Amino acid sequence: MDLTQLIPTDVTVWDIVFAVLAVVAGWVASHFARKGMLTLGRKAPGISDTMVDIAARLVQYVLIFLGVGIALGFLGASIQPVLAVTIIAAVVIVLVLRGVADNFAAGVLVQSRQPVKLGEEILFEGPDGPITGIVKDLNGRSVIVTTADGRTAHVPNIRLLSDILVNDSRHGARRSEVQVRIARADGRELTAVMDVLTDAAAKAEGVHAREAVRALIREISDERWIVRLQFWHHPLHGATVTSDVIAAVASALGEASIAGVVTDAPSASPLATPDPL
Repeated sequence: MDLTQLIPTDVTVWDIVFAVLAVVAGWVASHFARKGMLTLGRKAPGISDTMVDIAARLVQYVLIFLGVGIALGFLGASIQPVLAVTIIAAVVIVLVLRGVADNFAAGVLVQSRQPVKLGEEILFEGPDGPITGIVKDLNGRSVIVTTADGRTAHVPNIRLLSDILVNDSRHGARRSEVQVRIARADGRELTAVMDVLTDAAAKAEGVHAREAVRALIREISDERWIVRLQFWHHPLHGATVTSDVIAAVASALGEASIAGVVTDAPSASPLATPDPL
């Protein structure tokens, strides 16, 4: 393409002056716009510095190109070929970077609305089923999560907005439960046994005192009682606190000479005749 065909020969001195001023104005405006975006973005809660820097650079480049386009207009240049090439390039870039742009936009929403924060435990759908882990980093592409068994998962930001996300930490506490199967005996009252269970669970390390331990009857038969003990704890300490509750309840049953079994999961319906407990 011959560049001499883009600019006509009847360009005046004032056209050149206005063109230069348009370029300078675009450059100056882009400089101050970038600084303003950086200042405002860093004051906005929940938006990372990387996101702010990328947005500021985009604004800067747009204003620079706008100044150049206005300058070409003052010079009377035929910008249709340039515009056509720009449109084609923009379409190619959009098609190539569509996934990146989607994740970037989703990342802005994730960091502004804050459905997850650093240090929180979340549950999301993985390739082999639900995955639970602690959020370690948030960036423009993904949320980085570390699971309890040492795996690191990079969850695309768009997945957090489109799929089901469970935040285990946002409430500030989580409820867990254990199941206690107790052998019935003459002269033994269920209410007295439930008091023993709740007192023991409430004294276990890590069990919250502000939410009372609940004992709920799950099954009553001639041979046994099955009771569900529900208790609250720190959202990240479920396994440890449950272990302490099981140990405390089992110890209390032994001290009270009550035959029973404590487990952290409800038993499945048996296919054969079950044991007394």
